[in-house]
Amino acid sequence: MLDLIGVSRSFGGARAVDDVSLHVAGGAITGLIGPNGAGKTTLFNLIAGSLAPSAGRIVLEGRDIAGAPAHRRLASGLARTFQIPRPFAAMTVLENVLLAAQGQRGERPFANWLQPAAVARQERRNAERAREIIEFLALTRLVSSPAATLSGGQRKLLELARVLMAEPKLVLLDEPAAGVNPTLLETIIDRIQALHARGLSFLIVEHNLDMIARLCSTVHVMAAGKLLISGTPDDVTADARVVDAYLGGAA
Repeated sequence: MLDLIGVSRSFGGARAVDDVSLHVAGGAITGLIGPNGAGKTTLFNLIAGSLAPSAGRIVLEGRDIAGAPAHRRLASGLARTFQIPRPFAAMTVLENVLLAAQGQRGERPFANWLQPAAVARQERRNAERAREIIEFLALTRLVSSPAATLSGGQRKLLELARVLMAEPKLVLLDEPAAGVNPTLLETIIDRIQALHARGLSFLIVEHNLDMIARLCSTVHVMAAGKLLISGTPDDVTADARVVDAYLGGAA
């Protein structure tokens, strides 16, 4: 589904991502791990489109998207969450989810005057779908609450709800376990597994290795901007280079 081929990104004279090539299979949950400063977040931003690569190709389902803006990548089925959730704090949970619906007729000039019935029908369908997603993610009791009132874990679920509203094929999850209490973390893991069973693909950046081991079939390990190793969770955690990268203070 996704291939990175010789991807690099430099900031001044420093290479945050250095000639990284990796494969993310369709229908899989793939992990991306590494110590702090390894280049994981920069690589995620390159894939999602908030940064442009200095070199290399990013290929989604056979099409090079390295030059495409983030909204075009979303339209192609590639969506992301953020390590620190970014909801619209004053808007309700439902309103936040509705914002992510793609191709809304009411956003077009004059559609509300020329096609009011079609706009209304689509808005009703979107609201129905948004409520289904909110229920799936165990946020129904908060549907009318402002996003500002949600806990850290609930905001992570709201991030995922907004992504699902865009109907992606591949979801980039940026540290979904960070700042989440154990009970809500189990909910997040359970929902990821349920979505995977429906055919959704994931690439997960995460420091929680237990979560990675439970979810991922393949794990890519970065250190100092380079791809260190790829393999099963058992393979990579047993590799001496991975142990050295985590315990040896790789930056």
